[in-house]
Amino acid sequence: MSLAELPDVDDAGEYSLDKIVGELRALRAAAQARRYRGAPPDLPSRAETVAAVEGLVAALFPRHFGPSGLAAREVDSFVTLKLAESLASLRHQIELELRLSGEREGRDRGLSRHAAKIVAELAQNLPNVRLLLDADVRAAYVGDPSAKSIDEIIFCFPGVAAVARHRLAHQLYRLGAPMLARIIAEKAHSDTGIDIHPGAEIDAGFFIDHGTGVVIGETAIIGRNVRLYQAVTLGAKRFATDAEGRLLKDYPRHPILEDDVVIYAGATVLGRVTIGRGASIGGNVWLTHSVPAGAVVTQAKASEDVFLDGAGI
Repeated sequence: MSLAELPDVDDAGEYSLDKIVGELRALRAAAQARRYRGAPPDLPSRAETVAAVEGLVAALFPRHFGPSGLAAREVDSFVTLKLAESLASLRHQIELELRLSGEREGRDRGLSRHAAKIVAELAQNLPNVRLLLDADVRAAYVGDPSAKSIDEIIFCFPGVAAVARHRLAHQLYRLGAPMLARIIAEKAHSDTGIDIHPGAEIDAGFFIDHGTGVVIGETAIIGRNVRLYQAVTLGAKRFATDAEGRLLKDYPRHPILEDDVVIYAGATVLGRVTIGRGASIGGNVWLTHSVPAGAVVTQAKASEDVFLDGAGI
């Protein structure tokens, strides 16, 4: 908007809040009319979703993220309380998401029961989430010579923090609450600089070292004992479109990393390619094709003779 297009303001700098509020109301109404059939439904709460997930993390690791000085005899009571509070809150948020999508799809029956079933399955999977996270923490301890203890890793490592939230978000994503899953993923992204789409499938023993700038796409599949360094991208090579030019969704477009793969800082792997078991991808490599098991891929070495004879200057 140019200065000439700015709304009129008198010389004293006065403006009408009533007028602005009315214009915003009209814009909201128009946007809601495009999205909903009737009155706009209640939306899930980002704050309550994040708080519920942090409660689950505290229940998974009560000594680290529970109250200071939590006595051993009090741990089970604390875990019970946190699980009850967090799962009840998530059930409400899941029902709100289901009602939102149900309104768009013209269905509104049985959603409360559906939300309860999602929460029940999430709850039953929490011990397995803890097992996966234990393997992730051990991988970080083994893979980083700077790590002095398991407790330091749980408290401090951004890669572990991001993966812990991802493992909970992935449960919600696969159970049918993708918006809540995305809220959790983006909160972890803002906290750690690590962007993992909740749809990504990640096996045990996953370690992201340093982590800042890592991007893992929705349909990526990552095997056991995989290690990534900072600024690695597992992305899509291109976006498929339909006959009208609209982007297609829900199709495989991100890499598959088999077990024991290592990808070093700044590498970019694009498309539905497979990095074979035990392969190593060097720093800053740009890769758009599959790599066999055990391969080592690095940047081509610069030719020194170009500079020795001055031709490159």
